Amino acid sequence: MRLFIAEKPSVATAIAEVLGITKKSRGFFECNTGDMVTWCFGHMLEQAEPDRYTADDVPMRDGKKIWRVEDLPIIPQEWILQAKPDAKDQLEQIGLLISKATEIVHCGDPDREGQNLVDEVLDLYKNQSPVLRYWASSIDSVAVKRALESLTDNALKKSFGDASIGRQRADWLIGMNLSRAFTLRAERAGSRALITVGRVQTPVLSLIVHRDREVENFIPIPFHTLKATLNHPEGSFSAKWKAKEDQAGLDAEGRLISTEIADALILQMKDAVATVTDAKSVAKKQQQPTAFSLSALTILASKKFGYSAQDVLDICQGLYDKKITTYPRSDCGYLPESQFADAKEVLAAIKIVTPELAALVDTADPTIKSKTWDDSKVTAHHGIIPTMEAHNKNQLSEKEKTIYDLIVRSYLAQFYPVHQFLSTTVQIDIDGESFTTSGKVVTHNGWKDVYADPDDDTDESDKDDASQRLPKLTSGESLTLGALERKDAKTKAPSRFNEGSIIAAMIGIHKHSDLSAADKKLLREGDGLGTEATRASILSELKRREYLTIQGKHLISTTMGRAIIDALPSMVKSPVLTALFERMLKSVEIGEMKLEDFIAKQESFIRDQVEKANVGSVKIAGAKSVTPISDIHKCGACNHGLSRRPSSKRGRYWWGCSNYPTCPQMYADFNGKPNFSKPIVPKEKPAES
Repeated sequence: MRLFIAEKPSVATAIAEVLGITKKSRGFFECNTGDMVTWCFGHMLEQAEPDRYTADDVPMRDGKKIWRVEDLPIIPQEWILQAKPDAKDQLEQIGLLISKATEIVHCGDPDREGQNLVDEVLDLYKNQSPVLRYWASSIDSVAVKRALESLTDNALKKSFGDASIGRQRADWLIGMNLSRAFTLRAERAGSRALITVGRVQTPVLSLIVHRDREVENFIPIPFHTLKATLNHPEGSFSAKWKAKEDQAGLDAEGRLISTEIADALILQMKDAVATVTDAKSVAKKQQQPTAFSLSALTILASKKFGYSAQDVLDICQGLYDKKITTYPRSDCGYLPESQFADAKEVLAAIKIVTPELAALVDTADPTIKSKTWDDSKVTAHHGIIPTMEAHNKNQLSEKEKTIYDLIVRSYLAQFYPVHQFLSTTVQIDIDGESFTTSGKVVTHNGWKDVYADPDDDTDESDKDDASQRLPKLTSGESLTLGALERKDAKTKAPSRFNEGSIIAAMIGIHKHSDLSAADKKLLREGDGLGTEATRASILSELKRREYLTIQGKHLISTTMGRAIIDALPSMVKSPVLTALFERMLKSVEIGEMKLEDFIAKQESFIRDQVEKANVGSVKIAGAKSVTPISDIHKCGACNHGLSRRPSSKRGRYWWGCSNYPTCPQMYADFNGKPNFSKPIVPKEKPAES
């Protein structure tokens, strides 16, 4: 019996429908080919909690072992995976089917996590049957049939799974150890705050904290610009003054800040003749925008509709489950050339799902092959596009309709001609002062016909071109000077982050880092902070922990979020750690680095950071106050830190062991210090302060 194991139920259903379903049982399909198709629910196994790796005699509180400095770092010698509570029944069913199978077909998603989540189930049940690999980026029937016809040896993708295991273990080491170490460090200063540290989460929080402080500390600088209106027989247009290199009244950034000089310049040029010193028109082309990656779609949907990152991911997942769009967690906007031949069928499906776009579909030319179709630029997933599946649009939610429309238009744009225009730049002299302007004349609208709203254009390359239409100008031509104005302005603070702009910053993290040129290069060569699959959940977690809050569309760091960033060392909150980490994982994925070597480097880093965190204490603003634990005064019985606490008598104090109730040792207070010569033997449980 051949057993197909899919990553999720929707993929299993798509495969089973192509194979031909004869019966649906609890947790699997039977097919008329004699095959069985079952499914996971994403990762069904998870890393065990640190309590599984610490000593049995660690004191308990609320059913869990208390956190202690002496237990850190926690570095498993043998890693323990355990079933997620809601996955046990399905895991048992998969295990039973594995025991009966003569051949396994691994149908995880085509990426690191998809590879590992099925492999770890096979390892759990010690599978001995041969395993083939199914690799598809979509669940429409055509994509499924193609994948079934091109199965390969699963062993060829082992390094993908190793990279996932490396990511999983390293994130555990960082999160579990540093969160405990810095939480205990805060507790020693009297702050009760769970300080969660994450390889990606912490640099993202740091980015938002830094931006918030930039905005709040920003001091606007007033400056002036000069604008001339110029008259020509074919129409009027405007131009901006350009300062000379030795112009007086400029600040270090080249802005004119002297009002007196600005007014003098206007008076000087009044009634002067304007002469064109240079006029150039260059024919340009703008290629079709690529299809959407998840991040590109999130950025646009956040900007246009205020959708959160989690909103967009959930909507795209829903469209994917309905089989009308391809895999949502894509980091790539390019498309495989093999799918170009599907254009007619996809366009026909679009016309059925969205009849209001019928005119655009009919005008599309499926013989046009844009540069988006490029195998060399396709990663594990291609761009998000519509499929050949027709679906009743009335069954979609309003948000699903909105996102589907964006995806459809980006696909339709591929089958329209390139956008063509004349880009004109003009230099003008007015009484020895230089003015400049630019303009754009569209000669063929091309793919921009797909977008009714110019803001829907996702390609930002022409945003700096002036929209004004210029007359035909030649060098030496004289113009009549109309209005000449002084425009008063102030420098603006950078914008606070919203969910779209923070994801853009996570992708282009090298642009937002105060780092060396070498570190910026390293970040630029990587894929940024997080992945398409994790960025939304990272933001959700920061909000849930109350490190961030929402004000309108903006993400704002809280008092506690800022205090946590201030308390952490630069390496822990720097994106460089993630860049180095991802570079090594990429080496694991392509087989250039062994998984064991990668983990060894992570262990060394954790030991160093924990050793530093275990020294001293730090106060966290916004956290609850607790009795601080002394770094200096140690219990004579067990060597744990002592806490100074008020007694029931006003003005009196005593010292108690922080390892209570395991160690009930107490000492009298003498001038703010424990009197070790007078230990107190408690008659009953001491009152907590």
